[in-house]
Amino acid sequence: MNYRTLGRTGLQVSEIGFGGAPAGLRNYLGRWEPERDESTQQIGEAIARAVNLGINYFDTAPGYGDGASERMFGKAIKPFRDHIVIATKLFAATADDVRRSVVNSLERLQVDKINVIQLHGTWYREDEVTQILAPGGVLSGLQAVKTEGLVQFIGFTTEGVNGPVSRLIASEAFEVMQICYNLIYQHPYDPTRKSGALLEAEAQGMGIVTMRTLTSGIFQKWLELVFPNELRDPDRQERLRQALLSFVLSNPLVDCALVGMRTRQEVDANVAICENQELRVNLDWMHERYV
Repeated sequence: MNYRTLGRTGLQVSEIGFGGAPAGLRNYLGRWEPERDESTQQIGEAIARAVNLGINYFDTAPGYGDGASERMFGKAIKPFRDHIVIATKLFAATADDVRRSVVNSLERLQVDKINVIQLHGTWYREDEVTQILAPGGVLSGLQAVKTEGLVQFIGFTTEGVNGPVSRLIASEAFEVMQICYNLIYQHPYDPTRKSGALLEAEAQGMGIVTMRTLTSGIFQKWLELVFPNELRDPDRQERLRQALLSFVLSNPLVDCALVGMRTRQEVDANVAICENQELRVNLDWMHERYV
């Protein structure tokens, strides 16, 4: 496993992280019942396998199945707590909401400290960011739980990039950004124009984590529609997985690429991609238009 530094946090994190959405969300990316004992056992086995193969970044959220993902993670990470980075999220409108959510997550995760707590965001509006950054607002709540020692670092997640996201980055208050970035969603990073949220976050020394790294199945659905025979071969399916993950890992600004996993086999396949550099590309070369 290769490791990268998570921005100014100084944490050494695996190139890929274990994403917790598929664990807690019912029928997300395929049929799945998170509340079954068999599901909890399967996730536990996958997490143990991930740790044994060098994955040390585990990301979850209360919103993944009304706490189901956090509860699964809590049971599974107990033997490995001292060797991993645990990240989770929260929805909050006030500073009190922040502390309440953090305390509940600590209980579900069965830990005494969360390494990275993140605002669970999608697309931010200007008024939302103003409220977050206002004195006594959500940011103050995040800083308070950090001072209290309940969390180590604070961050935010975002599906998109716009002016409000740039304001959150420019505030210099957040140490980690988790953002949607993949082969079909590239505008957080434009190497031609040297612009985008990834570059803005890098300039602030923020840790950068990607979500929807494999496009959440969207690219695969498009490929099945346009080229209906291409993905019938399991070897081609695996090659596509390799290409999608390798594209994101080719970006030198990405510290950790999250991949949702439910099985030991998926863990093995993703770790093998990290160890195989053949599909890594030079993004500057890829975006050249003139020769």
